[in-house]
Amino acid sequence: MDQALILKKMAAERESDMTRTRHAWNRNERRVRVIAVTSGKGGVGKTNIAANLAFSLVQMKKKALLLDADLGLANVDVILGLAPEFNLYHVLKGEKTISETVINGPGGIMILPAASGIAEMAELSAGHKMTLLDVLNDFRQKIDYMFIDTAAGIAGNVMYFNAAAKEIIVVVSPEPTSLTDAYALIKVLYQRYAKRVFRLIVNMAKDQAEAKQVYQRLNKATDHFLDLNIGYLGHVLNDDNVTQSVRRQKVVSELYPDSPASRCLREIARKLAGENPDYEDDGNISFC
Repeated sequence: MDQALILKKMAAERESDMTRTRHAWNRNERRVRVIAVTSGKGGVGKTNIAANLAFSLVQMKKKALLLDADLGLANVDVILGLAPEFNLYHVLKGEKTISETVINGPGGIMILPAASGIAEMAELSAGHKMTLLDVLNDFRQKIDYMFIDTAAGIAGNVMYFNAAAKEIIVVVSPEPTSLTDAYALIKVLYQRYAKRVFRLIVNMAKDQAEAKQVYQRLNKATDHFLDLNIGYLGHVLNDDNVTQSVRRQKVVSELYPDSPASRCLREIARKLAGENPDYEDDGNISFC
């Protein structure tokens, strides 16, 4: 081959490599942390934790979207005292855009509310799932974090949102049934969806020692039976201020910022903000 052609080819290949590097850099710059906040059992405070983590990160000058993914029995808007005019049902039906549907929550959280009492939302169709992927990916330039507040259990929608998230936070309480159900959730996501990275938040803990014991019990089970270690993200202390904030339809981090639970939640949020995780491709479809 002619020397000039060889040099020209080498220059073109180098330019192509540089272009790919720039594209990768740009993707990393706007990479959204997509975090599913999930649980095997209801009543463990999952929605409160998701809302408060989003609130704390917004206070750190981050942009956070909270997606209510309990699609048939929406509760984020109820917990936060909001009355959205539109919800995800209107987006999936093509009646509203995501920008027209997202509302402002406490502290500037962006909230994508779900529908309540609409049977067809309880199990998304394949078409609705693809539409949701598209609209959320189109929204990525506006956010740094997306928290997906899933329903509890191992139903189809729960599996879909956890599989599509880049990170999974499992919320448990010290109750034995909470641990049993959390193990079942992790087992399904690991065996059927190849999810290998899980992190635990122990909610309503009496103290740090109890929280660590709860984590160790669950981690021992996943290590022994699944050959899988789960990470400990933190704990939230049992705090009457949380109950009061729920009754007043506020996030505890805003209403009682110096309460024990609020301090725990801020510490977890700071830990998240200080990370730059390197995601592995697990073969699942994914948001953003």
